[in-house]
Amino acid sequence: MKVAVVGLGYVGTVTAACLAANGHQVCGVDVDAAKVGEICAGRSPVAEPGLDDLVGQVVAAGALRATTSCPDALDGAELSLVCVGTPSTARGGTDLAFIRRATDDIAAALRAAGPARHTVVIRSTVPPGTVEDVVLPALAAQLDGTPTGYGAAMCPEFLREGSGIADFYNAPFMVIGTADPAVAETVTSLFSFTGSPVRVTATRVAESLKYACNAFHATKVSFTNELSRLLRLLGVDAREVMSLFCEDQVLNISPAYLRPGFAFGGSCLPKDLRSLMHLARLNGADLPLLAGTLATNDLVINDVLDRVVAHGERTVALLGLSFKADTDDLRESPNVELAERLLGKGFTLRIYDPVVHPARLVGANRRVVESKLPHLGRLLTHAPAGALDGAGTAIVSCTEPAVVEALLAQPPRHLIDLSGRLGAGVEALPGYEGVGW
Repeated sequence: MKVAVVGLGYVGTVTAACLAANGHQVCGVDVDAAKVGEICAGRSPVAEPGLDDLVGQVVAAGALRATTSCPDALDGAELSLVCVGTPSTARGGTDLAFIRRATDDIAAALRAAGPARHTVVIRSTVPPGTVEDVVLPALAAQLDGTPTGYGAAMCPEFLREGSGIADFYNAPFMVIGTADPAVAETVTSLFSFTGSPVRVTATRVAESLKYACNAFHATKVSFTNELSRLLRLLGVDAREVMSLFCEDQVLNISPAYLRPGFAFGGSCLPKDLRSLMHLARLNGADLPLLAGTLATNDLVINDVLDRVVAHGERTVALLGLSFKADTDDLRESPNVELAERLLGKGFTLRIYDPVVHPARLVGANRRVVESKLPHLGRLLTHAPAGALDGAGTAIVSCTEPAVVEALLAQPPRHLIDLSGRLGAGVEALPGYEGVGW
């Protein structure tokens, strides 16, 4: 394809050079004449291993050129990749000034060029809604009513400085956020040489993905450093701890626990986090990330409670009581905590759990019931239909077939799904809402 790359910083230069090296005709455009001059001279304007040589090769081959003129860059181009900066504002927001300017320049160039169809792809990291609320309206303002066809997409990049070229060719996936099948097909074709699996998603999902990735990367760094700050004081080599930690790819380095849902609980996670916090206090170490983990877990419970209150229904069905399906472990179960808070606010509560039977509870589980839900026997029903009978709101973590069947047969006016595994039929019910979606 003939491609314009708007913005010749780190992402733009790597993208332009790699596309040019794989059969595309690329023109980079930037308002900075110095960057343009470097590329025209066959050099990279940014320091990156291997990029100088690659730029030199593709410029010499005539596959890559650069200009300060947007109309020049877009002349005959089927697609433009916007790789401009999105710096922070003084209050921490995202400054979209460069995105707006780039989009306006592209629209003006397309309006002057005539009727050829063009696809605008945002590669910069932008907040969810940018393509729909900023890019497409800017294109429409200049191009609606003209014969020029256009579409837009979000295609986030996953390039690390220092390994950008390798990352370009070995991306974990190619994510294309668009509602336009023609745009998805065009962008897929552009990057097909990489062999990366393509995921076509809603635009806002694609825009959110880079934030999720970077937030998690930052959290991992801070988690490791925070833990090591305590372990050093305890005479423990955190390098050895984390080296062993990373060998567990079933739970630690895996998709485990990375699915939106309800709060964590059980006999281990809350207890061990509190123990770490106690050790930190004894040794004068400040662990704000781990302290915040306990606080944010409680906010999940409060959010569900607030939503139930807002529904205005006084009878509530709680389908699932233990902290994890297929167990009767009630120790620090967030479902038990939620039930206690609902009862404290005067709600009529009916509970169904296929595994929890008060007469069989022993030890810590029995003590939980005695202290938090002393009348559990009166609250429990033998079948999900009994819990749903007369309930205006259902809070559901249990996903057994009998629960799904009962929800479809007796849909409550409001349904809060805590697991995300109830299936398409339940999610299609009018009163359905997910705990985090």
